[in-house]
Amino acid sequence: MGTETGTSTGINYSDYDLERPIDTEAGGMRQGLTSYGDAHFSLFLRKAFIKAMGYSDAALARPVVGIADTRSGFNPCHGNAAQLIDAASRGVLLAGGIPVTFPTVSLHESFASPTSMLFRNLMSMDTEEMIRAQPVDAVILVGGCDKTTPAQLMGGISANKPVVHLVTGPMMPGTHRGARIGACTDCRNNWASYRAGAIDIEEIAAVNDELAPTAGTCGVMGTASTMACILVALGLMPFKGATAPAVSAARLRVAEETGTTAVRMIAAGEQLRPQALLTRESFLNAITVLQAIGGSTNAIVHLLAIANRHPAVAGAITLDTVDAVGRATPLLVDLKPSGANYMTDFHASGGMAALLRKLRPLLHLGALTVSGRTLGEALDAETVPPVPRSLSCIQPLAEPLYPASSLVVLRGNLAPGGAVVKASASKDRRLLKHTGRAVVFAGPADLARRIDAADLGADADCVLVLQNIGPVGNPGMPEAALVPIPRSLAAAGVADVLRVSDGRMSGTAGGTVVLHVAPEAADPESVLGILQDGDLVTCDVDARSLRVELSDDEIRARQQARRARMEGEGEGEGEEGKKQHPWIARKKMRGYRGLYMRSVNQADQGADFDFLRAEPRNLG
Repeated sequence: MGTETGTSTGINYSDYDLERPIDTEAGGMRQGLTSYGDAHFSLFLRKAFIKAMGYSDAALARPVVGIADTRSGFNPCHGNAAQLIDAASRGVLLAGGIPVTFPTVSLHESFASPTSMLFRNLMSMDTEEMIRAQPVDAVILVGGCDKTTPAQLMGGISANKPVVHLVTGPMMPGTHRGARIGACTDCRNNWASYRAGAIDIEEIAAVNDELAPTAGTCGVMGTASTMACILVALGLMPFKGATAPAVSAARLRVAEETGTTAVRMIAAGEQLRPQALLTRESFLNAITVLQAIGGSTNAIVHLLAIANRHPAVAGAITLDTVDAVGRATPLLVDLKPSGANYMTDFHASGGMAALLRKLRPLLHLGALTVSGRTLGEALDAETVPPVPRSLSCIQPLAEPLYPASSLVVLRGNLAPGGAVVKASASKDRRLLKHTGRAVVFAGPADLARRIDAADLGADADCVLVLQNIGPVGNPGMPEAALVPIPRSLAAAGVADVLRVSDGRMSGTAGGTVVLHVAPEAADPESVLGILQDGDLVTCDVDARSLRVELSDDEIRARQQARRARMEGEGEGEGEEGKKQHPWIARKKMRGYRGLYMRSVNQADQGADFDFLRAEPRNLG
């Protein structure tokens, strides 16, 4: 019997030739063989189990496109994932590849306690290791809900096989009393109205029925839509991939195109692996889009984490980069929470291709995309039907909605590592330059207990400060920083007050809220952690300043007293009935939560694990 492929059977007999080494660099199912000490036996066993899946020997010769499947009964944002996977698989097959799905962690904002952000890094590790371990030549990353896409890209960059994103897309808006409403800006606005007594219990229940009427991600410029737009700007997704509604034929066509693209990326070789495709200029394009869309502040944390996974970019994208790009970038897209419209309107206005054409003078057009073309070439090749100005939610570059710096980075003695504020979403612009008396909450439990208390002592000029919801203080850095307006103030018509926190805020939320203060309050060296009621806090967005009006001597004295208290707690070794400070307790905490609390870095570094960050290299 010969050792080449049997023409009548399709069997590749050369795989059984013990004198011929197995070529594990050829790709397809022959790569990454399980280690049994005998490569020929490893391939023999893999072929047996390939046949158990219904494939023939011919499948071994095809390029394999893995499809990361993030479906979950706890993830309505991914409710259309099965259809998308079918369409993407069709695209892979049409291009001559073999699609193989595999599951990973799936995260949804409302079904992960205490917050999905606690598990973003876990999902990134899962994604990275599955890409590394399995015989895939390229991977389609099916995601959507807020933390899934950054987690997938973090893992994809670290694994460094060709990856292309396929997001589930935004949901359609619902209607209430003849007006459009949708998750989740309208969730928060209507809840605030209910707290203020402006709407009754029957109406808030009726609103609830219409906020999320279809599968898909939030239909405004929240974190999910922001990250989708950023993926296009990075060159990792087709132009229409960010905005096509979740429940549309357009979304299925994007999925098929994504499958075809994945196979072509394999043929392109090394240049379309993420560490080659993505450059500092790619990230500058992403930040330009972030500022132009008035995107989620969460995207800043995610972008920092993503950039720091890339050996050639780690350390080169910082908070200062975000602020510098913002100073030159106007807000062009009129979407909630910075504007009035929904993602369906953005898609009807031409979507990302139309926006990128308007931003063209600000972009690095030589950055590469998954199509194999540069961003400039891809824009030139894209057909974008003109939309009448009166019907478009995208403003011309010369007539922006907000002149520059939708998202601003602040520094000062209260935030030496930096803090972030979404200036374009402020509901009272006078608060962008404001000094007020601090009303301090020690954490979420303290906030829940006292926010509506009659003796709170808050007024419209005070600064509501929420401590201990940073990466370690409240593991995962929850989206609790949008401190509610005290009911007594809301009932008096107060729509916004200055708020300061080390936590995060939903990308769908609005208000004058200073976020991500670093170092966080749980850190013994934090100034945020020693704030007291009555301290004067100054925020000046134009000056990029966030300060507490205390002398250096007073700050040092408070820090020293706090360290002494924390050391006393540490000596208690977790005595019965005595709760240790998280900065101390994490040293002996078990499981994933212990790993998280010991390894997570601060928000200004992306809140990633220190051991996952890439070692920077100079490519010269």
